[in-house]
This record gives sequence, structure tokens and C-alpha cells, in this order.
Amino acid sequence: MVDRSGSQRIHLLIVDDQPLVRRGLALMMSLQADMEVVGEAGDGVDAVEQAKRLRPDVVLMDLHMPRKGGVGATREISASLPQTRVVVLTTMETEQTVFDAVRAGALAYLLKDATEAEVLETVRAAHRGESHLTPQIARKVLEQFRRLADMAPEPEYRADDDQVDLLASLNDKETSVLQLIAEGKSNKQIAAMLFLAEGTVKNYVSRIMDRLQANSRTELAVMALRQRRIQ
Repeated sequence: MVDRSGSQRIHLLIVDDQPLVRRGLALMMSLQADMEVVGEAGDGVDAVEQAKRLRPDVVLMDLHMPRKGGVGATREISASLPQTRVVVLTTMETEQTVFDAVRAGALAYLLKDATEAEVLETVRAAHRGESHLTPQIARKVLEQFRRLADMAPEPEYRADDDQVDLLASLNDKETSVLQLIAEGKSNKQIAAMLFLAEGTVKNYVSRIMDRLQANSRTELAVMALRQRRIQ
């Protein structure tokens, strides 16, 4: 189905064990001209089954649910439906929970105190294939990566020669942007710190992702952290 502008609508699956929350999200999404709610699920098992049957563009996923939690459901959906993007929307924000969800394949992570505009923009960004972690959430993920790096044997976290060469190919400005990404800074914050336009920073991030063959800002951050470890 297409919207009135002729563009393809974003097909959404809403997953939450609270019926009132599901209905509220579904109503909010259905009011958008570029979105269509194709299904609702109340637990992780139902979410996986519906995702495989409906093949939505984006799944809006809660984490704490009966039968199967959101992390397990995210892992299954991401593995079997690589074109389906998972956006976590939950009240849970412990470092381990955030880290587990991102490792399972979630492209974005929002807390339920996010504004309506933030939720809608994150869904649209996920549909475009853009990873979205707020600075607060990104810091939690990166802290877990740091802990793993400290606990793991040195060779396990040593970048290979190709990755070292790719990192070395970045110019000074690109390297500065990469290091700030590793600190969980948003494009707006990076722009202010480096005295650049926000659009320029966005272009830098896209260029760095292409150069390093990364799929998300989180992956870029991990590369930067590994680079620091071997220096």
C-alpha cells in the first residue's frame, strides 16, 4: 500500500504485553500517512510468528514479556528476516539489557518516556537502515564493550591488518568524528564540539561507515575502542 504521496508505507508490527500500550502505539502510528500497522503481538513467541508471516518493515519491540522476551524475539527475527528492522521501546535501561538487545540485532533503542516525535523519527530512521541510539543508551552499550575488552585476552580484541589499514586511512577530521562517536555523542553534539554544521557531520559519519564497511554507529564505536586498545 502507498500513501497519498505515492511512497510505499512503512509496515509495522507492534509488540508489547500490555494491550493498552499496544493500542496506543498502533493508533499513533496509524495516524501517520507513511505508516501502516499490519499486526500486534503480546509476547515474543507471537511476535516471531507474526513477523515471519507478515514480514513487516519495522518491529516496535518491548523487552519484558511472557513466554519469550524481547531480546530472544529480536534475535530470531533479525536472523530469519534481515530486511526487518527492530526498534526496542521499553522501560528497561540497565547496561546489560541494552547491550543484549543491540547484540541481538536491534537497530534502535528507545525508552518509553521518549516523545511521540522521537518514536516516529526513530521508526522512519530504522526503516532507512539507520541505527539510532540516544547518547545515554549508546554510553551504556559502549561501557559494556569496554568491560568485555578489559576481561578478554588481548589477542581476541586485536584488530586485523585490514581493519588497522582502514582506520589509518581516515583523515584527522574523520578520526575526531569517530572518537566522538565512540564516546556516545550525537551528530548535534559532535557538530558543536568540532565547529561543523550538523549536516556536515552526518556526511562525515556516512563516509566513515562506507570506508570502514560498518553497518551502524555502534559498530563504528567498537572499531574505535579496539583501535585505542592496540595503540
